[in-house]
Amino acid sequence: MAKNNIEAREIPLKDSDDYIEEPDGELEEEGQLSVDVYQDGPNIYIKSTIAGVEPEDIDITFDSDMITIRGKREKDKSIRQEDYFYQECYWGGFSRSIILPVDVQEEKIKAELRNGVLTITLPKAKRRDINIKVKDND
Repeated sequence: MAKNNIEAREIPLKDSDDYIEEPDGELEEEGQLSVDVYQDGPNIYIKSTIAGVEPEDIDITFDSDMITIRGKREKDKSIRQEDYFYQECYWGGFSRSIILPVDVQEEKIKAELRNGVLTITLPKAKRRDINIKVKDND
């Protein structure tokens, strides 16, 4: 029988920004949103499954070369903890910041939530070649 090769991975420590304060004053760890980031000719796309979150509960901010997605998935409070057989779904606050590899036209960024999948479209900025003249100091 073949043995499974399991590779050890170092898990980075979370800093204090990875926690959100609940209304009752308790700190809750913020989950990291899983994303796909890809491109075609004119656009960069970010896709993520965010089932159970309303569009108005998603906050997307853009700053220079980074986009941040934040939100919160509310847990059904009518289910008692002792009634669970399995509890694998993530409930609570989540976020993800992505550094973009190219400049984008920030005023044309669009976000759409359809069937629990968030799609952010970021039109790439047109690149301009700039000729730099060299001065002769002689």
